[in-house]
Amino acid sequence: MKTSGNTIFITGGASGIGRGIAEAFHQQGNQVIISGRRKALLDQVTAANPGMVGIELDIQDAAQIEAVAARLRREFPALNVLFNNAGIMPFDDAAGAIDDASALATVATNFLGPVRLTSALLPHLKQQQDAVVIHNSSVLAFIPLANTAVYSATKAALHSYALSQRFMLADSGVRVIEIAPPWVDTDLIYKSGDARAMPLPDFIRETMQQLAAGKDEVIVEAIAALRDNPGSGEHALVNAFNQSIKDNPIPMGH
Repeated sequence: MKTSGNTIFITGGASGIGRGIAEAFHQQGNQVIISGRRKALLDQVTAANPGMVGIELDIQDAAQIEAVAARLRREFPALNVLFNNAGIMPFDDAAGAIDDASALATVATNFLGPVRLTSALLPHLKQQQDAVVIHNSSVLAFIPLANTAVYSATKAALHSYALSQRFMLADSGVRVIEIAPPWVDTDLIYKSGDARAMPLPDFIRETMQQLAAGKDEVIVEAIAALRDNPGSGEHALVNAFNQSIKDNPIPMGH
């Protein structure tokens, strides 16, 4: 995709990967609009990046999605890039009771949010030059983390949706790109400096390079082997991956 001269809307753009990508695009000469639920955080990011715009949006709320899509079409008619980035990652226990409210929130944020927002903006995007939809999935779309079973499942669903959407939009002029991050050291889980987590600046740099190179699927080198899921041997790979996490647990907060 072209990396300058765009008008880009990024959900979950006030922290973590979303903020990192937003600032990288901002520095490359794009009009960037970020969204999130926390106005104070949006204001902090836009103050640090003059010209960037913040819009409040609860991605779980279908009515808000429609309202924000209408506002974007009205106030930013040149909008040509949608980056579905917002996500939540609660831990759960697939061997026991799953909290229903948490599961519904995870599905609404990580999967239905991108589906609804893309649907609302596609008629507009189809009228634009260099139109792009970017979905932020996860390496866990390919190799699930057992103690975030619902999260992993939503990312697998988003990956599948992106494959179908890319095919369906092939002749429309709208490109569909999927970014599948590894464990990046952000507050999505707990910013801990864990050696297994990729530093955010490194992830942003490699991701921006791959976007500029025109990749449809952005996979940083560190997880290329995990992306190449071994088919019928995946059970052994998933079990080994999760055993390694069980032996060396992920930090779960302060």
